[in-house]
Parts: sequence; structure tokens; C-alpha cells
Amino acid sequence: MDISAINAHMGLTGLNGVDGTSSLTGVLTGKKDKAEGTLFDSFLNTAIDNIKTTNSYLSDAENEQIKFALGETENTHDLTIALQKASTALQYTVAIRDKVMEAYRELMQMQI
Repeated sequence: MDISAINAHMGLTGLNGVDGTSSLTGVLTGKKDKAEGTLFDSFLNTAIDNIKTTNSYLSDAENEQIKFALGETENTHDLTIALQKASTALQYTVAIRDKVMEAYRELMQMQI
């Protein structure tokens, strides 16, 4: 499959150079302000979506625990899966937060 077909399918334009090689210069030239704002906006939206997913997993795990404690279900398999999903998602979210905070501290310590 040709890269131009992939770019067209993904809605990307200006990514092919004169010789057919992929480059980002067409995207960034003349559209620098829009590209920077869009990049941060998409990063922020992705982070918010990941936090919502983590909250959803934690809520599902809590609901499964309540059902099991009340005797509404005896399926420990679903309970274990929900708890593991919640644990993994929370560990991932905390790791990302730690890396972002580390990068922020490093930027703040830079001398101008």
C-alpha cells in the first residue's frame, strides 16, 4: 500500500515530499500556530480520556466487590478480572503522572 493512500485514509495532507518520501515540513510550514495548538489539544484530550477510562475501571471493580459482598454473584472470575484491570490502569496512570511531574520539575530547574 502506498503511503499517500494511508495519508488520504487517515485524513493527513501535506506529508509527502517531492520525491515521495514522508516529511512533516508540509504540515508545519505556514501552519505552525495551528499545529502547535492542535498537538497540545490532542495530548490533553488523550490524557483526559485515559483518566476517564481509569475511573471507569475503578468504578466497575467497586461494583463487582459490592455485588460479591452482598451475595448477588458468586463469580470470583469477574471480580478478579475487574480488580486486575483497575489495578493495572491505576498503576499506568500514576506512572504517567510521575513522568509528567518529573519533566515539569526538570523544566522548572532549567536556567534561562
